[in-house]
Amino acid sequence: MSHDSLQQFFKAIDLALAEAKPSGAISGVGVIRSVKDGIIEIGGLPEVRLGEVVRVLGTPAHALVMQVDRDAAFGILLESSEGIREGLSVQSENRFLAINVSDAILGRVVDPLGVVQDEGPSLEGGKPMMLEAQAPSVMDRSPVNTPVQTGIVAIDALIPIGRGQRELIIGDRQTGKTTVAIDTILNQKGKGMICIYVAVGQRESRTAEVVTLLKERGAMEYTVVVSAGASSPAIMQFLAPYAGAAVGEYFMHQGKDALVVYDDLSKHAVAYREVSLLLRKPPGREAFPGDVFYIHSRLLERAAKRDEKVGGGSLTALPIVETQANDVSAYIPTNVISITDGQIFLESSLFYQGIRPAMNVGISVSRVGSAAQTKAMKKVSGTAKLDLAQYYELAAFSQFASELDASTKQQLTRGERVVEALKQRAHEILPLWQEVVFLRAASSGLLDRLPKDKVVSALREMANVFEMRHADLVQALEETKAWSDELGPKVDAALKSHFEALAV
Repeated sequence: MSHDSLQQFFKAIDLALAEAKPSGAISGVGVIRSVKDGIIEIGGLPEVRLGEVVRVLGTPAHALVMQVDRDAAFGILLESSEGIREGLSVQSENRFLAINVSDAILGRVVDPLGVVQDEGPSLEGGKPMMLEAQAPSVMDRSPVNTPVQTGIVAIDALIPIGRGQRELIIGDRQTGKTTVAIDTILNQKGKGMICIYVAVGQRESRTAEVVTLLKERGAMEYTVVVSAGASSPAIMQFLAPYAGAAVGEYFMHQGKDALVVYDDLSKHAVAYREVSLLLRKPPGREAFPGDVFYIHSRLLERAAKRDEKVGGGSLTALPIVETQANDVSAYIPTNVISITDGQIFLESSLFYQGIRPAMNVGISVSRVGSAAQTKAMKKVSGTAKLDLAQYYELAAFSQFASELDASTKQQLTRGERVVEALKQRAHEILPLWQEVVFLRAASSGLLDRLPKDKVVSALREMANVFEMRHADLVQALEETKAWSDELGPKVDAALKSHFEALAV
């Protein structure tokens, strides 16, 4: 088709659309054609945009436009549908959803629209932050090279998380996913990190327990909780993660570091599926709509470490996804795995064996790796992952063998001791120096002569002794975060002296 023919074709389409416009239509005002299950069909708003907020005139209700067809738009009500009926006028507000954020939001529990959910005073003013915002461009990002210390030895040593990274926490129900995320928040006290915990579809009592724990440990001072509980409408559950990202971006744009936990994106996807089916979008695999990948990718891409030339700051994302029977190949898990920079896979069988955190080191991975580790941690954790991999392989093989040679027995013993050294109780966060000396003791063979069931208690006792007798070494490890030629031998000598005396 020639250029002139194309021009005539498009002119004909424009003319047909102009003729199809209802006579007497008022710009910016439409009418409700139908109301059903919280969805309103709007006619007469030809210029309305996807994601725009419209107001139902004569009522306090607003609706979010979630679908735009040729002759109608479909919005989902953000407030109660009581009093909403056919024939009411709808006016475009020419704005998109935003949440007002200021420093006063720290320590508060809010809903996805910024309405206070705790017993404190309402929040006034603040900067409007768009719930849907464009992710930082590649040129505005810088490499992820600063660690987010979780206080959990197994993660900081084997699957390190960096500021600006997106690290998925995945596993079955009741395997400790939320515990890992909350412990990471608890460990940010005094580290200059703002934390946002987003509860999507969780029981309100469970969210209240999390808030109580954060308050008891002094973590609410630097934490914001965005809650859309199980009793909240599906649209609120859908919007909650975007509100959490918007709060995090407010602090990131100030040059600060922020950490946001999405608990969890499985329920977020289910909420979006509910909304989509009400909007009559075609269902696909597992009844999810075709754009379910996009809702998570546009959310998680907003996590980044910004370059200093654009003001610096970072937003780290810890999304949580629930699996069924450890199936990481299901639809939503594979989607989120492909978006993130690695995953921490918590396996139910390890959890029931008493290994906490129940991290499967074979499937868990960090695509940032040692770039997000301190020099001291990088030095002492070098052989730990290899020791564990060899141990799990040999343990599976040795159960069928009647006799084992000495080297195999030694590898099994070393692996068992490393596994024990990585065990940690819930909310028992450890400082960096303690993680370093625990790993050093395990990987250097100092624990090999101890009975397996005595390793955990021996390490805790060693930490107390180390803090009292070698305060200078503790201080040096915390301040330098490095394993120097001068400091390393001193730590080794102190560890060797302690465990040799213990063996006697």
